[in-house]
Amino acid sequence: MGLAQTVIIEPASSDLDFIRAKVQAAGSSFYWAMRFLPPKKRAALFAIYAFCREVDDIADGDLPREDKIVALDRWRRKVEDLYAGKPDDEITRALAPAVTAYMLRKKDFIAVIEGMEMDARGPIIAPPLEELDIYCDRVASAVGRLCIHAFGEPTTAGERVADRLGRALQLTNILRDVDEDARIGRLYLPAEYLTEAGITSKSPLEVASDPRLPAVVARVGAMAEKAFADSEAAIALCDKDAVRPAVIMMRVYRQHLDRLSANDWKAVPPLTGFARIKANAFKLWTAIHTGLF
Repeated sequence: MGLAQTVIIEPASSDLDFIRAKVQAAGSSFYWAMRFLPPKKRAALFAIYAFCREVDDIADGDLPREDKIVALDRWRRKVEDLYAGKPDDEITRALAPAVTAYMLRKKDFIAVIEGMEMDARGPIIAPPLEELDIYCDRVASAVGRLCIHAFGEPTTAGERVADRLGRALQLTNILRDVDEDARIGRLYLPAEYLTEAGITSKSPLEVASDPRLPAVVARVGAMAEKAFADSEAAIALCDKDAVRPAVIMMRVYRQHLDRLSANDWKAVPPLTGFARIKANAFKLWTAIHTGLF
């Protein structure tokens, strides 16, 4: 698994600045949750996120399908070069010390790329449950496996957190973004649940407006709730300090899921005004409660 070289030169400050700016510009709760970590862990997590952001932007970008596949394959080669001790850009140079320090596995980086290829070759429309599970593992749980190593919890319990929390977060994203995904021709809700609800259309826009859809969303919501519960059970077996960032992500995303559930699994508008202030206060409270400050 190790790099070909035994000594890794620390990335230049310009590389670290590039990574930090890329993560901050994404406007993700990931940046908020990770910024209070010790410098080396924070740099590792930011580099992991920057890699994920880069390949995700390719999959969701405007390039023709064939060009997306070529660009993602280029990243597969970059990962191979990274593990051969030849990082050649800001992201892989920032990843190099993290790979050594935290035993990050090449197969998890490759899994993330494979997940993005699923979207790039898509669009994904009503996948079977088995395919949805593979997708969630690649685009979310594989990221979690990289992160849990960088958190300092490369244990069986830590792997369980990554596996279950990754699925919980991705399923929550899917439920939250049904309408948005439909507008770009995607539908991640499982084919089996749609069929059982009597929804046979393969048009994402038609499915998104079908009055029977909340029953399907509720079933996927139950999957997410089970994954959150499994995550909490696994977190209880981990070092509290190591998994604090995972706890923050879990609580923030669980709030999204709870809002959907409270609205009978119908789409909810983004928080604005005082509600948004309260949500930000919730994030701050979570950070204090979990001991990040």
